Amino acid sequence: MKPSQSSLTPDYFDSLYTADADPWKFETSDYEAKKYAATMAALPSDRYRSALEIGGSIGVLTEMLATRCDSLLSLDVSEKAQQKAIERCQSLPHVRFQLMQVPQAYPDEQFDLTVLSEVGYYWCLDDLKKAQQLILQQLEPGGHLLLVHWTPYDAYYHNPLSGDEVHESFLALPSSQIRHIKGDRAETYRLDLFERI
Repeated sequence: MKPSQSSLTPDYFDSLYTADADPWKFETSDYEAKKYAATMAALPSDRYRSALEIGGSIGVLTEMLATRCDSLLSLDVSEKAQQKAIERCQSLPHVRFQLMQVPQAYPDEQFDLTVLSEVGYYWCLDDLKKAQQLILQQLEPGGHLLLVHWTPYDAYYHNPLSGDEVHESFLALPSSQIRHIKGDRAETYRLDLFERI
């Protein structure tokens, strides 16, 4: 863990999307397709009233989540990525998009589902802790929090944290605030589901 390292900035992500419109191959990778299927299968409710996706990128998972939500707000720090997501979801009026850098800002709404997929390790430890409190503050009692993150450390992306460090940090939160429902570890990612107390 490298607590002195800063969170990655919006400029960092815009440069990635400038070089490649789909830098992680969300649209074409078998790994991503299987991970998305596992993500959707992990959601315990058939329908959510108001969901939040932190780090929607180009909207591949956003489009899938929309099938299970009455309302979905997707956040991202990259305007380039989010523009592609908006185009992908243009026929889905119940999906909203906002450029927002968590935890420097956070929506002033209550959600019954929050999805944090492949984002937490871009934060430094201090920002992760701030994000955790904001997520819990805006998650309704009984609401679900789903975490999904790549677990091998990839020095190329200069991530401040590993996927395991992100998940272990949530697992260490007080049981009076959040309950761990289930966890699943695949070869290169892990998934953990929580419920707000």
